[in-house]
Amino acid sequence: MRTITIGDTEYAVRVIERDGQFVASASRAYSGHPFGIECAGATESAAEARLADWLNWQHEHAAALEALQQAERAYHRTVAGSAFASATEGPSAIEWQKESLELIEEARVRLDEVRARRPT
Repeated sequence: MRTITIGDTEYAVRVIERDGQFVASASRAYSGHPFGIECAGATESAAEARLADWLNWQHEHAAALEALQQAERAYHRTVAGSAFASATEGPSAIEWQKESLELIEEARVRLDEVRARRPT
């Protein structure tokens, strides 16, 4: 068993042989709780590499999803706050909402790009 770090999370990776294939699985190193999927390969290193690819993708996916959720929350705050905005000072409420929607769209596109690269 060895450990790998993805982002700020350390995983314990275990590879076993099952029915003529090597199967890699991960658990969170600090708790021992299983995490993610099992990845098979013809060799131990191939199975481990596939699992590392998936863990990296999952980390990127979680970050992109969080960015989208933050953009959505910011939009909702903008909409709620626009009821109290002065029409004579600075950007209008409509401009703030439009900017917030653009940020949501950018985050959504980024999430779609990450999802399209999901390892198989």
